[in-house]
Amino acid sequence: MTSQAHPGAGAATAAPALEVRDLSLKIGGATILEDISFAVPTGEIVGVIGPNGAGKTTLFNLISGVHAPTSGQVLLAGEEVTGRSITQRAVAGLGRTFQTSSVFPGLTVLENVRLAAQVAEGNAISLFQFPRRGDSASARATELLDEVGLGAKLAVRSGDLPHGDKRKLEIAMLLATNPSVVLLDEPMAGVASGDVPGLTEVIRSLHRDHGCTVLMVEHHMEVLLGLVERVAVLHFGHLLAIDSPEAVMADPTVQSAYLGESA
Repeated sequence: MTSQAHPGAGAATAAPALEVRDLSLKIGGATILEDISFAVPTGEIVGVIGPNGAGKTTLFNLISGVHAPTSGQVLLAGEEVTGRSITQRAVAGLGRTFQTSSVFPGLTVLENVRLAAQVAEGNAISLFQFPRRGDSASARATELLDEVGLGAKLAVRSGDLPHGDKRKLEIAMLLATNPSVVLLDEPMAGVASGDVPGLTEVIRSLHRDHGCTVLMVEHHMEVLLGLVERVAVLHFGHLLAIDSPEAVMADPTVQSAYLGESA
């Protein structure tokens, strides 16, 4: 939960973990996103919903540095990162998963996370050095893989994993980089129904055990509403609402613009 200074304590209110201010993207004559503004306090989990084409992935691309906005700002812990590269934002504590799997399919489960841990330690990536038990990056990778439920699959080639396990592997790779803010883009996409509860618990652990601030896009509404504290609703590039799940679901504007539409 967000910690706030008591009145009269003399401490300044902490900056949000993530904030976007008047974020817009225009391509040619088309407006993809327009004047999106919201803040996510440290430790909060916020869901982003909206119909296809609403701008959800575009929003993540702007926050993570994949694309540059036409106007507006992105701030991490009060520090503007709008002009920074993807790598620089990662160093500042921003991590992200994508709709499609982003693991290295030819490497083992352990090797994937070990590489991420090596980078976090400031070491050069080495694909040719076999992981050793005494290696600190390998030890960290093993610990994280145990945590996400893949401890028995360290030597499995990641390309051979079922989709749900690939998602868990991606989260372990993220955690190896020690992120403070995590963007999850449709983590349940393509995941078998039997794997959803386990993956949901892994996502919950990002917040509970690692203190990550989480912004997630997810079409699996039951999963989303069971995880998040607030929901942001995008519609044709505009932010319609950001509030508690109960308030959003009861909002007539949201119901007519999104929830009432056929999937």
